[in-house]
Amino acid sequence: MPQGTYFHLHLVSDSTGETLTTVARAATAQYTKVSPVEHVYPLVRTQKQLDRVLAEIEETPGIVLYTLLTENLSQSLEDRCRALSLPCLSILGPVLQLLRSYLGAETAHRVGAQHTLNAEYFKRIDALNFTMLHDDGQHVDGLEEADVVLIGVSRTSKTPTSIYLANRGVKTGNVPLVPGVPVATAVEALTRPLVVGLFASPERIVQIRQNRLLGLNAHRDDDQYIDRQAVADEITYSRKLCAKHDWPSIDVTRRSIEETAAAVLQLLSERRRAPGG
Repeated sequence: MPQGTYFHLHLVSDSTGETLTTVARAATAQYTKVSPVEHVYPLVRTQKQLDRVLAEIEETPGIVLYTLLTENLSQSLEDRCRALSLPCLSILGPVLQLLRSYLGAETAHRVGAQHTLNAEYFKRIDALNFTMLHDDGQHVDGLEEADVVLIGVSRTSKTPTSIYLANRGVKTGNVPLVPGVPVATAVEALTRPLVVGLFASPERIVQIRQNRLLGLNAHRDDDQYIDRQAVADEITYSRKLCAKHDWPSIDVTRRSIEETAAAVLQLLSERRRAPGG
């Protein structure tokens, strides 16, 4: 049983553990009064490696979730958890069983199959390289080759959103809107990429900028950077620019990077499905 406000959560994987961690965090996020203490064990592919994991599980009992495709390893883990009276669940098991019953075919039992160095993988690497090269308004002349271009005032999460999209294989550039500095003609003339404006409430922008200055132990002689009215004017200009060019805008005030990226991907999908997209 949980110890007070926390519980131990053991995540055992024969690959990187990304799938397992994502599912586990999505589920545990629904429980606000108790927090998981994660124990992540990636690349568990031999009995010797699993034995070390089992020793740690016995020392700190809790829920065990796993993605092990090797049958003898998964059986060994299940048997030990049963002996310790601990809940144990294969995350991929029910999905694989459903696919098997529908497709009428057996799995290939390939560990880390989603991380194969295939065309999709190299597409993501290419997108990441493009995104890093075109971050923060760099090389605007090459933005016509992007899939997505994000624009917005400072502290609207353009760079992390760009990197997240790139990791999904979307070539993304981002351009900051700086007070008193005209937008590059090359940006306003873009036709191929989907240009998306990111904005937030003035209060949120000011808060983030103040925290950034404190974190950097920086001092600004020009307080316009954190002046609410000045920030509001920046955001108004940003929204007017988007309206002028019919660029969609996303309010990121209460959105996570993942949620913002999902909204951008939805816009991109809709654009590609449209006639001539």
